[in-house]
Amino acid sequence: MTHDLLDNPAWHALAGEHAGLGRVVGGGATYDSQVSVFGAVRDAAGLDDLATLMQPGEVVGLALAEPIADVDPARFRQHRVVPCHQMVCEAPSAPPARASEVSLERLEDRHVEEMLALVKLTEPGPFAPRTIEMGNYWGVIEDGRLLAMAGERLKPPGWIELSGVCTHPDGRGRGLAAALCSRVLQGIFERNAQSFLHVVVGGPSETTAVGVYARLGFRHRKRMHVQILERLE
Repeated sequence: MTHDLLDNPAWHALAGEHAGLGRVVGGGATYDSQVSVFGAVRDAAGLDDLATLMQPGEVVGLALAEPIADVDPARFRQHRVVPCHQMVCEAPSAPPARASEVSLERLEDRHVEEMLALVKLTEPGPFAPRTIEMGNYWGVIEDGRLLAMAGERLKPPGWIELSGVCTHPDGRGRGLAAALCSRVLQGIFERNAQSFLHVVVGGPSETTAVGVYARLGFRHRKRMHVQILERLE
C-alpha cells in the first residue's frame, strides 16, 4: 500500500471515496463547507482551479508534505502554515488494558449537536455539522452526556485517517480516548485499510497525544503542513 498518497491525502480522498462530499475541478478540490474546511490541489498549478471553487472570504486548509511557496497574493491571503506530525499505523495492536471497561456507542446524526459542543470545548481540530459523513464515529455517553469521541476523516485509497479525538475534562484520566481510538482502528483494519493521523507540532497536547498514539501502534512518518488560505476578491 503506497505511502505517497499521504503526502496529499485530501486530494486523493476527494478524487476518490469522498467525491460525493465536495467538488473537483481540474487540479483543485474542496469539501462542502458544512463537511470540512479542507481543500486540496493536485499540485501548485491547481491553485487556479481551487480559486474557481471558492467564494471571496472562504478559507481552506491544504494538507501537504510541503506548503506551496508561490501563492498568488491577488487571489489568496495566507493566514498561516501549521506543522504537524503525520503518524501511520499499519497493523492492529492489542486493545488498551482498560478498553473493555468502557461502554462505546456508535455516533449518529442525532449526536451532532453534542459533538460540536465537545469539539468547541476541547479544540481537537476542525469539525463541521456534516463532518460525521466522512466516516464512522464512536463515543462514550454517560448520564446522557457525550464525554469523549473519535472517528474517521480523510480517506485516500487504502488509508483512513483517525481524527476528532477528544475528551471532556470530566472524563479525563480514564483511558476513554485510547479505548475509542482502538475501536475506530478495529473498524479500519476490518476493511483491509491502514490508518494515519496528524498531531499539531507545538500544540498543548502534542507530547501526550504522540505517546498515546505510539502505544496504539502508530509511528512517525513525516512532517506535514496545513497551509491555510483565504480566497480574496
